[in-house]
Amino acid sequence: MSVDEATVRRIARLARIAVNDEEAHRLQGELSVILDWVEQLGEVDTAGVEPMTSVIPMVMKKRDDVVSDGAKADDVVANAPVSEDHFFVVPKVVE
Repeated sequence: MSVDEATVRRIARLARIAVNDEEAHRLQGELSVILDWVEQLGEVDTAGVEPMTSVIPMVMKKRDDVVSDGAKADDVVANAPVSEDHFFVVPKVVE
């Protein structure tokens, strides 16, 4: 795929990168090579290939998702000026 200078300048503007004429000409060739390589990747048959998260097969360590109060309710409200049933007591601010 061939990239023209206008496309290079548009990409640079979208990426907020200042590009002068010499850099734009050089980047034109580099971007064309990169896009050609990406097109080659599209030719690879990946049917039946499972996505992987690591180079070696691993089982992710997981814990049970259990809801709890953390067993620290007393510690949480220990420094509160006023508390009731493990909750902070605050003054009423809305009439």
